[in-house]
Amino acid sequence: MSASDCWIDIAAEGGRFQAYLATPPTGSGPGILLIQEIFGVNAHIQAVAAQYAMDGYTVLAPDVFWRQRPGVQLGYDGQDFARGIELMQGLDFPCALADLTAALAALRERPECKGPAAVMGYCMGGRLSFHVAAQTDVDAAVCYYGGGIPSVLDLAPQIRAPILFHFAEQDRFIPLEGVEAVRQAFGPRDNAMVEVYAGVDHGFNCWARGSYDQTAAALARGRTLAFLATNMPSS
Repeated sequence: MSASDCWIDIAAEGGRFQAYLATPPTGSGPGILLIQEIFGVNAHIQAVAAQYAMDGYTVLAPDVFWRQRPGVQLGYDGQDFARGIELMQGLDFPCALADLTAALAALRERPECKGPAAVMGYCMGGRLSFHVAAQTDVDAAVCYYGGGIPSVLDLAPQIRAPILFHFAEQDRFIPLEGVEAVRQAFGPRDNAMVEVYAGVDHGFNCWARGSYDQTAAALARGRTLAFLATNMPSS
């Protein structure tokens, strides 16, 4: 963690929770609300926050599981994986969305956040990002292999902000039929993009997982940066 990264407290219904804040070298920039996988705001999510901070964004990664197990940081195998699944299954979804809405407001109120703010998430966080885009006035959304999105496409008409989806061709959790349903739900909209990465599996962006694919991760990151720069220009 660099000197520009820290944990901050956020007020919510029923208590306070922590979020990891990463700020750009210039001290301020557009915002990104970064939503974790089932493994918590672990070393990988903190590193992703630092990556986007180096690209000029003020990034806030809230602890989604704080009501169940505050500060959880898990690995990707064995008991840690099972614990992550358990925490996801026990998540109070409406409460989590309220907490994320509070985190978005806290991000926008930070002096380091200048201009628009996007939401971006991975796996569970990808689906949560979809919901945040549907229920808030966020300026843009990026969803990496968001499990469950094909089952909530009735929310698609509520999403007005530009949105970018990244899917893995060989994702065992999200079949290509579901990806096509997402594509069809957004139809001809010119501010919705669906990208599919050939030959890779779920979690391809995470270098700590066996499914990591450097080429797909780099391509998706480049597309994400171009998307954010186009749809969220700095003020």
